[in-house]
Amino acid sequence: MLQTFERAALEAGKAIMAVYIKGCMVACKADNSPVTVADEQAERIILAHLHSEFPDIPVIAEESVAAGIVPAIGSSFFLVDPLDGTREFIDRRPEFTVNIAYIADGHPVAGIVFAPALGIAFSGERGNAEKLYIDSDFQIERRRPINVRLAKAKRTALASRSHDSPRTARFLAEQAITECTNIGSSLKFCLLAEGEADVYPRFTRTMEWDTAAGDAILRAAGGSTLTLDGRPLTYGKTRQAHDSDFANPDFISWGGVPQP
Repeated sequence: MLQTFERAALEAGKAIMAVYIKGCMVACKADNSPVTVADEQAERIILAHLHSEFPDIPVIAEESVAAGIVPAIGSSFFLVDPLDGTREFIDRRPEFTVNIAYIADGHPVAGIVFAPALGIAFSGERGNAEKLYIDSDFQIERRRPINVRLAKAKRTALASRSHDSPRTARFLAEQAITECTNIGSSLKFCLLAEGEADVYPRFTRTMEWDTAAGDAILRAAGGSTLTLDGRPLTYGKTRQAHDSDFANPDFISWGGVPQP
């Protein structure tokens, strides 16, 4: 499955970079979030790969959902964000990513995150996580196993670049964390997974396709993503009384052992 994810993500990333280099118009979806032709092209590529290789597994993909295409899901399904960090893409920051994840029984068990402008990708499944180095021809040059680091006395945090909140600052103060880096897209999960930071608190709205791939990689590398009641974040949340289908609650992702 990860091999299919890799092929799909690399092809989608190549299409995204062609648009990134040339430039494009930006439109707004119904929720006022931005969308570009790069989002749409990348999603078509990914869906073609997934439907070809796994025709019986439903796919929940961001742009399809925005267009009203939401297949019924069972115990297993894919979550796709073809261009996570569209604001970074528009602002010419290289942190945007391609996200593909497989969900089984509510848990993210496999995923890939590809940052095409940075030439790196991360993948993970069931206790095995890797960092991939991608060349200019969108081929994998080499792989390196990654793991979260042991919790340190002086911890460092990651926060959203575009969706930070005052509650994040309060959390960092309560945890006595003074070092925090703001970065866009699902790369925050990946930096935790490779041991570059310790915690990523998120107190503003996310959707499951935003988090699933990075969360799968983080868990495969030994980390965790917990809701504020201390339970693992789950996926496939539909018919929610307080929010729309596939919306996440607030959560905290930890690189090492969660700290009180």
